[in-house]
Amino acid sequence: MNPSQQRKLLLILYTCSGITALAYEVLWTRMLSLLFGISIVGVVVTVAAFMLGLGLGSFLGHHWQIDMRKSIFTLAAIEISVAIYAVLLPIIMQGLQGLYLGLNDVDTWQFWQVCSALLVLALPALALGFAFPWMLRVGQSLKLSLAQLYGFNTLGGALGALLPLLLLPILGWLAALHAVAGLGILIGVSLFMLALNTSPQAAFNSPSSCTTNKIPTSCLLAYAGMGAAALMLEIAWTRAFGMILLRTEYVLAVILFVFLWGIGVGSVLATRVSRCLVLAWAPMFAALFTIVGLYAFPYVNDWGQSYSWSNLWSALAFQGALIALCTLPVTLILGAWLPLIADKHQGASLYAANSLGACLGALLAGFVLIPYLGTSGTWVLAAILLMLCGFYWSKQYQHRSIMLGALIGLLTLGWFVKDLPPASHLLAKELPQSHDLYQSEDAVSITHVVERVDGQRILLADLQRMDASTDPTSVAVQRNQARLPLFLHGNPKQVLCLGLGTGITASGALAWSQAHIDAVELSQGAVYVSKTYFSKVNEGLPARIHVIHDDARRYLMRTNKHYDVIMGDLFHPDMVGRGALLSVEQFERAKQHLNPDGVFVQWLALNQFDVNDLQVVIRSFLHAFAHNAVFIDGYRIALVGFQGEMLAAKILLQHAPASQTWGGEGAWTWLGRYWGNADVLLSREASTQLSTHMQSEWSPIIEYALPHMRYQASPLPDVLRWLLQSRISLDVAFKKMAVSSKHQQDLKRAWAATSLNMRAQWEALQGKPSAARLQALAYRANPQDRWASFALADEMFESLSHALPHQMTREQALATILTIRPDHEAALKAMYHLAQEAHDSQKIKQYRTKLQDLSPYARLSE
Repeated sequence: MNPSQQRKLLLILYTCSGITALAYEVLWTRMLSLLFGISIVGVVVTVAAFMLGLGLGSFLGHHWQIDMRKSIFTLAAIEISVAIYAVLLPIIMQGLQGLYLGLNDVDTWQFWQVCSALLVLALPALALGFAFPWMLRVGQSLKLSLAQLYGFNTLGGALGALLPLLLLPILGWLAALHAVAGLGILIGVSLFMLALNTSPQAAFNSPSSCTTNKIPTSCLLAYAGMGAAALMLEIAWTRAFGMILLRTEYVLAVILFVFLWGIGVGSVLATRVSRCLVLAWAPMFAALFTIVGLYAFPYVNDWGQSYSWSNLWSALAFQGALIALCTLPVTLILGAWLPLIADKHQGASLYAANSLGACLGALLAGFVLIPYLGTSGTWVLAAILLMLCGFYWSKQYQHRSIMLGALIGLLTLGWFVKDLPPASHLLAKELPQSHDLYQSEDAVSITHVVERVDGQRILLADLQRMDASTDPTSVAVQRNQARLPLFLHGNPKQVLCLGLGTGITASGALAWSQAHIDAVELSQGAVYVSKTYFSKVNEGLPARIHVIHDDARRYLMRTNKHYDVIMGDLFHPDMVGRGALLSVEQFERAKQHLNPDGVFVQWLALNQFDVNDLQVVIRSFLHAFAHNAVFIDGYRIALVGFQGEMLAAKILLQHAPASQTWGGEGAWTWLGRYWGNADVLLSREASTQLSTHMQSEWSPIIEYALPHMRYQASPLPDVLRWLLQSRISLDVAFKKMAVSSKHQQDLKRAWAATSLNMRAQWEALQGKPSAARLQALAYRANPQDRWASFALADEMFESLSHALPHQMTREQALATILTIRPDHEAALKAMYHLAQEAHDSQKIKQYRTKLQDLSPYARLSE
């Protein structure tokens, strides 16, 4: 093999090495998100570990001199060893997640887990770091420049950042990791073959040449500072764009691609520009472009939300282009820096300093700066640090007055964007005329509370997903999530809520005065807002229960307590780490902490799943709970697991509390929502694509399939049709619940109402006019059913905007609606306004009191 062929092959292999390295980084980020329960911590620890390992490896490899053939052999061994380590890493991490569970304080636990994860992930990065200085020596022997090697490896890394986006939906996480490891082994074998065709010769640099080109400490510190600034920006960009665009894992991949592509292109182009000119002006321009990107952030949000796409890939391409507009000029400058400031003997040392600085910058950004300064403040600080460190090389070309003026100008520009725009501004289309009540940011999450124009409050998990609302219907439905499992147990004494949120769901359990309630919540922002901004609708819940600051998975792994009822609240399963709460392992943990007659319920939103993914979750649940039942409440499905046999209806009725704690619907209405056992729902799955798969923590499925649903037609009609076809017969239900003959008519009416409700919803989604007739029949079957009665009341209220019923005044029509639903907020408000027009002070007071009791945060116009 001639030198020209060796050069080409080496460039190709080193580019592929970059592909595998960054693919590992994205995949390992997901793994750490599972460990910590939150995505941004996984991002911070993974990139910090990579930078730490690359920096230390580059430093050590720079001082280890071997000949060229041995260097290539060693590079081959590194690629193969890292691939094997990657395959073993999930097993290592499963052991790691069990460490320090005895620590009650979750912050202390996270600290030691961060330290352990840094060590575990830094080891393969350390090996990859060795490769850089050795590859430089081999490349110099083959007449390849630093810019070429650094640039092509970085461009490979950019492609590697995108590779998981292709592999994850197709293969799932574990198989994707194995596929990338297989590529790594192939690269290693190819390097081994290259070494066999290379004649032994001395390394290009001798130890003496390294000492004669010693780099000043100040230079190393300055370039380390630039590395810190770059990673501070990467973390801030990931947090910010993950808030307004796609889930964090996808945004991280896109940001890494843009980041590395810019650095790679900048490195390759560095040899074609004037060194003096670039070093003179690049610091100011890099900082300026960074701040301009922050000014562009609201427009990126608007553009990202204003377009609709037919598939995930087109959305990723468009959003990647938006991110590039804000970040690419900066990364191009960063990429050009190393080739411009380093000679052929200094690249490895500068690379090591930059990587170690980047590690520190990532840790500072994630655990110090973002919690105290916020994402936007971290973004601005990174721009300032980038400029100040860059001035080290331009000081001989710039006057002090120019540098001082640039700093003052940058501080002035940064001051006006030191805080991210309010959520109400970023969501102006979805929530017009709303305003922010609260915003908090920490290493765990960003918590927003927004007040709508009607006074109702919304808790946002991020800017794309509503977590909870205070409108009366939402409050009632959330409380139902606690009512069902407590009814099914009958006499609960110990209750556990996996998640607190606004506290509205858990407040449904307060009617059981004998119950001691624990709630596990990782976000301190959520705990705070539940105490302050939602206290009127959660009945002061946080002060009346025991709130545990912890991750739901970790708490079930470490606690010795057992419960009569455990409730899994609703959440968005496509968010990083959330799918693990629907895994076989998590369901089994919940079962292990149930008392002998205990009940576990996991609620799911039907509109967040297609049939295949919903069956994956149901199958996973069935694997843990042989005794189970399925209930449906509107667009929500409850997977109920029993430690023993399902309680018979007579036991349920024997322990039934007062009527008002049923939400005014009565026991038979709730029993009428019984759908059958989980295995019945899986009996019609022969045609599905995922007929045997289950959701596992270490081999997840649903969280990589669900993001595609955002760009497809709603799967809800198919889900409702499948559920209607899968429901057990009423006769079977009588036997399952041991309903006596005198109560069978009660269950029959409730059963019919539930089926008619779902049929009406299915037909309404398809625009069929028969939906209204079915809802009216559902109401006739069971007037207590809130879904049937509200649907009828809503239809009657809507008709008033067109015409009044024959020989009825508007007040009489509204009164008729209120006989059907006394808690119909819109009808009560209309009656209130009629009383205002009539100047009837008694009725004004009467309806104001009703509205305030029904909806404490509703705003009434006087």
